[in-house]
Amino acid sequence: MKKQFLFTITFILCLLPVVLEAQIYMYEDENGVRHYTNVPSSKKYKPVQLGRLNYSPGKRYESTGDRRTRRSMRIPASYDSYIKRAAFTNKIDPLLIKAIIKAESNFNQYAVSSMGAQGLMQLMPGTARDLRVRNPFDPGQNINGGTRYFKNLLNTYDGDIALSLAAYNAGPGRVSKNGPLPKIKETREYVRRVMQNYQSYQQNTRTAGSKNIKVRKLVTIN
Repeated sequence: MKKQFLFTITFILCLLPVVLEAQIYMYEDENGVRHYTNVPSSKKYKPVQLGRLNYSPGKRYESTGDRRTRRSMRIPASYDSYIKRAAFTNKIDPLLIKAIIKAESNFNQYAVSSMGAQGLMQLMPGTARDLRVRNPFDPGQNINGGTRYFKNLLNTYDGDIALSLAAYNAGPGRVSKNGPLPKIKETREYVRRVMQNYQSYQQNTRTAGSKNIKVRKLVTIN
């Protein structure tokens, strides 16, 4: 009996890290609007299972909801209006914000990292609270908050995009204001990936014949 008891306790402890991962609950109201929370306030909320994403093994997670949800969460164009609004408000090139979202969540608005970062721009819960983002899985709130945070970093690092990106990834405390980039492999790869995405979006915009917005005209220092 004692051995069985110890086995049961050990089994529960092994499962504990899984249980303690950020659990997301969702319900759809009469208007078809989905509401997400990690603290359900009523029985309307149902748990959303989390599974690993394919594009960044061991780092990011996605909800495994219905097919309609999975189809809609990865369409970049569906977030364009939020990106443009936040970017123009903060005087940042929207293509740069789009490049950050691509690298952070691959346009999965329900992404949750193994460290607990949430949503399109992967805001940590504490950062989201400081930015007054009540629902990090709401694309408008997440993009607005993430863009404001990145603008603060640009101001801190005197408009240096590479250092600001490094601070966004590794945290401001690990990035010197005068550079160079910290010797963190993941952070250096992140900066390279965002800048590569950014250049690609710029090239595609020029190819499409649209007016390209120059980053120097929009990134300003307060």
